[in-house]
Amino acid sequence: MSTNAALHPENALLASTRFVGHRPGQRATTLCNGLPGSSLGSQLQSSNTARRTRRDWISGLVLALLLVASTAASADVFKYVDENGNVYFSDEPLKGERLKLEWKRTAKRLSSENKRQSEAHERERLAAVQAQARLRRSGDDVYAARPSTQVSGSMSVRRARYRHLIESAARRHGLSPELLHAVIRAESAYKPDALSHAGACGLMQLMPATARRFRVHDIWDPAANIEGGARYLRLLLDMFDHDLRLALAAYNAGENAVKRYGNEIPPYRETQGYVRKVLQHFWAERASRSS
Repeated sequence: MSTNAALHPENALLASTRFVGHRPGQRATTLCNGLPGSSLGSQLQSSNTARRTRRDWISGLVLALLLVASTAASADVFKYVDENGNVYFSDEPLKGERLKLEWKRTAKRLSSENKRQSEAHERERLAAVQAQARLRRSGDDVYAARPSTQVSGSMSVRRARYRHLIESAARRHGLSPELLHAVIRAESAYKPDALSHAGACGLMQLMPATARRFRVHDIWDPAANIEGGARYLRLLLDMFDHDLRLALAAYNAGENAVKRYGNEIPPYRETQGYVRKVLQHFWAERASRSS
């Protein structure tokens, strides 16, 4: 999964939240799973896989909390984090030994911050459009990438060691073995103990949150790691209408980054280079099988 998904934590998977309707003049509440049966004002809880809050999710959250705060005498919003890393937002102070106050904002300040974030997102979107236009003008199309050299030496030995696991996972999830080989070669060079500085682990460099999302019981187990990565690639291919280019970009930077840039490869140098590298390995695998 490389480093970009961790360097851009706004791309983490987010949990859904359910609002409870309220009448004008009545304090609004939000149900959250963290403290069942408790009355905590208007709260929002992220899942453990979304401990770092996504910026565009915050924008929507801010709007919701501003609406809630407008019905209260005190137009403040509080952010708390519990001992498990779960995040709570409320329009009133919360009590509990497990909760730590991270910040308190006025509704006016949050509204201003939300406006700045929206403007920043629009600038990012325009930058992505311009970057894609430059790529098209220069003919620097990732699909035109030339195949990389064949695997050799010690990497070839490691590749053979995991070939049967890769082919089995590919069959289970309707993927080509060449694709899984290409991703593993780019991510870890077939090293099962590979660990990135961002915390990505194993052959397919799964982030711990991604491993939990796809129920990987042991992130360091080669079979489990490959299975989790294959499930994620299958989901991404389905999500982006089988566009391999976008699925690979999402594997590196997170699916929300690809969506935010209008279903185009995000203008991150690392992600664009990653897509190109994996496709080069992919073509090399195809050429090896056909020869």
